[in-house]
Amino acid sequence: QVQLVESGGGSVKTGGSLKLSCAISTPGATRSAMGWFRQGPGKEREFVAAISASGGSTRYADSVKGRFTISKDSALNTAYLVMNSLILEDTAGYYCAARDVPSTGGGAASGYDYWGRGTQVTVSS
Repeated sequence: QVQLVESGGGSVKTGGSLKLSCAISTPGATRSAMGWFRQGPGKEREFVAAISASGGSTRYADSVKGRFTISKDSALNTAYLVMNSLILEDTAGYYCAARDVPSTGGGAASGYDYWGRGTQVTVSS
């Protein structure tokens, strides 16, 4: 199966930025759409952003639209999530996901087939 490893999490002040990376170990991942989800303390996992296999289309949750940017570099076999203007509500474990479909995924976690182990993002004032 596709193996995903997230990195880039850490602690940041409100208004700051972080860039998350998702390394993909399987060559076939270039044909897979990808997404980012997050799960805060005591909350359910929620959709953040998604991108098609080609990188040509994206989708964002309303809560992060205009602040976060998802991208994909097929040459490096890596997906990214650039997070700007971070707020306290962004504190969560962030999980990279992939699915065996090239089209951009929706907001349902069940639409994805593979998951990384997560990377923690903590925002403080």
